[in-house]
This record gives sequence, C-alpha cells and structure tokens, in this order.
Amino acid sequence: MASAAAPTSLSLLPTTSSSSSTSRSRFLTTSFRTPLRRLSFSSVAADPFLALHVSSKVRSIGSKGVRGVVSMAKKSVGDLTEGDLKGKKVFVRADLNVPLDDAQNITDDTRIRAAVPTIKHLISKGAKVILSSHLGRPKGVTPKFSLAPIVPRLSELLGIQVVKADDCIGPDVEKLVAGLPEGSVLLLENVRFYKEEEKNDPEFAKKLASLADLYVNDAFGTAHRAHASTEGVTKFLKPSVAGFLLQKELDYLVGAVSSPKRPFAAIVGGSKVSSKIGVIESLLEKCDILLLGGGMIFTFYKAQGLSVGSSLVEEDKLDLATSLLGMAKAKGVSLLLPTDVVIADKFAPDANSQVVPASAIPDGWMGLDIGPESIKIFNSALETTQTIIWNGPMGVFEFDKFAVGTEAIAKKLAELSKNGVTTIIGGGDSVAAVEKVGVADVMSHISTGGGASLELLEGKELPGVLALDEATPVPV
Repeated sequence: MASAAAPTSLSLLPTTSSSSSTSRSRFLTTSFRTPLRRLSFSSVAADPFLALHVSSKVRSIGSKGVRGVVSMAKKSVGDLTEGDLKGKKVFVRADLNVPLDDAQNITDDTRIRAAVPTIKHLISKGAKVILSSHLGRPKGVTPKFSLAPIVPRLSELLGIQVVKADDCIGPDVEKLVAGLPEGSVLLLENVRFYKEEEKNDPEFAKKLASLADLYVNDAFGTAHRAHASTEGVTKFLKPSVAGFLLQKELDYLVGAVSSPKRPFAAIVGGSKVSSKIGVIESLLEKCDILLLGGGMIFTFYKAQGLSVGSSLVEEDKLDLATSLLGMAKAKGVSLLLPTDVVIADKFAPDANSQVVPASAIPDGWMGLDIGPESIKIFNSALETTQTIIWNGPMGVFEFDKFAVGTEAIAKKLAELSKNGVTTIIGGGDSVAAVEKVGVADVMSHISTGGGASLELLEGKELPGVLALDEATPVPV
C-alpha cells in the first residue's frame, strides 16, 4: 500500500494548566513528546484538514458535569441472605441469546459464561432457580430458536444437570417447578415464543411470576426493553433485584460516565453517525477526549468540505456533523478524527487498497479503515488517559485487510488496561474485535449488552433496571 505523507500542519500541542492559551510548547507533528493532558491547535494552517481537529483545551480534570447520567442504585442478589433464598423459587431472567451455527452448535458462549456467577450463587444458597431467556427473534414457536442447545454447555459450566422445560408457562411447567429440589436449575423455553412477552402483557407476566417467590434480573442485554420477563414480572414478585452481571454493567457503565478517573477518553466508531448521535452528544458532556472512527468519519469530512470519493456518507446528517464538531469545541473536548485512511476501489475483502491523507481521497475510492498515522496519533492520545470507553469499530474489520485499525485499538487498550487504565468495551462489534485479537480477558469490563450499553451511555433510563428494588441507602 502507498504510505501517507506525514501531516505537516497538524498541531497537537500540550498546554500547561497554569498558563493561558498563549503559553504553548513548540510545534509537534507525529508524536507527543510530553504526556498529553491537553490537546489543542493554535491556528488554521493551509491544510484544511486541520479544521477537523476540533479542540481548544480539554477542560480541567474533574470539571465535566454529569448531566444525563441515570442513577440506578439497585438492590443486588448479593444483598439477599441465605435465609432469603434457601428453598425459595427464584425467577432469573438471563441473557442466553448466543449465536448458533446451522447445526445448532454454540459459536460463542460468552453470555452463558456471564450468567453463571449469579446462578451458582443462588444454588449454593439452596434456591430453586427458574431460568428464563430469549433466543433470536422468533415469530411464534420456532424450533430453530429453542433454548435446547444451551442445556449441555450450561450444565457443564454449573456442574449440575440443568432440566429443560418445553414451555415457559402452563401446567407442565408448573409440575416441573413443584418438583424442583433445592440447588437445582430449570431452564424455561424461549420466552419470545409468546408475542405477549415483547408486548409486556400483564396477564402473561403474571403467569411467569406465579412460578416463583422472588425475581433476579441478570439480563443486561434486554434491560432497555420493557418486556414481560424484564419489567412486567416485577409487579408481582418481591423482592426484585439485580444479578451480579447486571450490577457489574451498571457499576462500570454508569460509574464510568458519572465519576471517571480522568482524563476520560471515549472511542466511537461504526458505519453511521445517525446510530451514535445520542452517544456522541452524551459523551461530549462528560469526556475529555473523543476519538472517532469507522464509516461515520466520512460524513464529518464532507461536512468540512473535503472530498470523500465513494465513501459512505449520510447526506442528511452533514449539518449534524458540523454541529457536533462545534459542540466539541465549545465544551473544550478534544475531538480527533483520523488524519489518514485506508481506501479501496470496491467494497470487498480482496479490493485494491492504499493509504492516503484524509484530505486526499480520490474519486471512485472509498475509505474502509483508519490509516497508520491515525493509529499512532490515537494511541498517543490514549496514553494520557485513565478511563476509556470503546464502542464501535474503526473500519470494516470483517475484512482482514481493513481490520488493522480496529485491531490496533484493541491491542492498545489491552496494553493500557495492564497498566491500570480502566477499559470498558461496549457494543457487539467492539466486543467481537477484542475477542478476535485475544485480549478480551485483559479489559476491565466487556459489556454484554449492545443496545442497552448505548442507551445507558446516552443517559437513558432502562425499564428493566428501573423496575428493580432500590438499594438501601448507606448511612452517612
């Protein structure tokens, strides 16, 4: 691939916290020679690309507000005593929506493994666990979406034989529940086989709730949906508490945006600006550095008057992109866009490719990844941080040729995590990337809920969480 020329007019200038904007270090180009605590540019040089780096100074650490952060201090399963649980029937809503191949083999058991700690805790306390989940998007009873393939792996992980019901309500299920011994697990059939689940039908929720004495929600991936098994059952079961996984998600995601260790950086990628508007707007209220990648960057480029060839652009979001850039500048957030990109002559894994400056994408070519210079600049900015949230890939990482940027970010976050930086990975593609690179276990937290993670980062209320019992306030 052709190499990109170093951006001669890019200035990333540290400033001292005790001086005004006129006190600046000498010009830097491709690397940071001192720890970066501020990112800024001093003037608009001849290269119009400079205008894409929106930042005055990052506000003083700790000055960001927490507007839009939802307080979700909920009672946890860990707050319940053995007396609360022994011999009790506990309805546990988990997220066992795992990918299956054509032969019904599990291809990624991450969500099953994530559900194990709560289930093990309950059975160790003598509870009778009634486990509920959905799988896929069935239209009525659909055999290929049965939870039966989950049973062998779940039984192996728990060390006990999980019993599987053929339905999730009804007399046969009630008989199985009545015969459950202490410390056992009954897996109900796919709750979405009933249309009443997603409609949050009160009668259906009541039937589910009638099977149990109390409720534990450990399905963060569906907590942003007000369904019968996530919100409706709480009206009939008390206590209703969070499982360990749900609690961990809230601790990390809410904690990260409300009281992060600073500097706080967010990396947002993905194909479209429209799918991440709320997240970007919310993060601009809270983070010190915002790095953008993925297909959405070309909408920002075009909004700045640059040619983007045949790259993906949301024409109706150009004004929005301009607005977000202005918002970043006004709030003192260092918003960094890639300085160079990997372009291709077609959207295919075997496309011809080359690296060009972001300001020099030729007609007929499309950007499919961030370039090597951008990786260096992003990594240098991330070196300065204490908390990082990553949501969305840097390029078309499904194609190996255009996965370099995404994989480089994954490796950098793994390195930083080992050095004590809090790293939070949210969103299916970002999670897939760290899994692919083999660094998932090093990250501080891997979020299991794509849509729920996004909505929580946007500051939205999650119905499945709000419905749970409030935590008992700690006396001051």
